[in-house]
Amino acid sequence: MKRINLFSIASAIGLISTAAFAQLFPNFDVGKAMEIAGQKVFADRCAVCHAQKVGAPSLGPSLRGVVGRPAASVAGFPYSDALKKSGLIWTEDNLRAWIADPSHKVPGTLMPHVALSDPAEQLYVIAYLKTLSGRAAK
Repeated sequence: MKRINLFSIASAIGLISTAAFAQLFPNFDVGKAMEIAGQKVFADRCAVCHAQKVGAPSLGPSLRGVVGRPAASVAGFPYSDALKKSGLIWTEDNLRAWIADPSHKVPGTLMPHVALSDPAEQLYVIAYLKTLSGRAAK
């Protein structure tokens, strides 16, 4: 009796469905969809502390321009000593680990945060953060 490789079958189904989806929706932009999903997750889970408008009260630092910048680098924000000494640069990998579990990534951090354990939500939020320029919106 010949064995059937379920991974191959699942891969074939995935390719067929992706091709069919692309034909039905030729202008669909996966990256834009991820940004929009990330904006929603950010609004639901992050914006309560990380205001994006100038002058808005905020418990956390602005995240505009966060991707690629050093941790604890927004002037005037009272970061924990642990984060100041971390030496982190907010790469996509570091951001993913941070939003998954900040106190594990940087023990001693003061960020009171409900972790985003869903890997898809992590990717979506990072896709959204990448769209934020260094200047805060008015």
